[in-house]
Amino acid sequence: LNSNGCDSIAVLNLTINQADTVYTNITACDSYTWHSINYSLSGVYSNLLTNIYGCDSLVTLNLNIIPSSTSSQEVVACDSYFWNNTLFYNSGTYIWLGTNSLGCDSTVTLTLTITNSSSDTLNVTSCDSYSWDGIIYNTTGLYTSIYTDENGCDSSITLNLNINNSYSFVNNINTCDSYSWGGS
Repeated sequence: LNSNGCDSIAVLNLTINQADTVYTNITACDSYTWHSINYSLSGVYSNLLTNIYGCDSLVTLNLNIIPSSTSSQEVVACDSYFWNNTLFYNSGTYIWLGTNSLGCDSTVTLTLTITNSSSDTLNVTSCDSYSWDGIIYNTTGLYTSIYTDENGCDSSITLNLNINNSYSFVNNINTCDSYSWGGS
């Protein structure tokens, strides 16, 4: 009844808007910006917002941060070194930028020292034979031995050998009283 004692009808047109709850799973490299905040650590982060109906809206971020990778290598090689599809002949510091197995940036620094193999020639003239490296040689020729130097690299030495053969002869002389030979 209304204030005049008459019947009245009241109509309620009711709309109930629901609060929202949203969960998001994100995997990112190094950091991730969400709702104007930069996150650099993995974790669960929530924000309470207002949805289009004016109701509370809880948004939750399950964040997995994968760091970029950096590594370094120190290598000593003989003559050359093959790394990341490139053959290097000179010492130096080289950097490779790529993607690691998780899809994030990867930086590898190579500090390379190239040691060159060495070779040398030894010229020898000897009578009849010459002993070198535990072998006795009695023929003129070139002979090469390979060694490992103090840096672990091959080192070759070539023996340039000239053999002068001794010769001997017998002189049969019959003489009376004296004979002069070789100044005596």
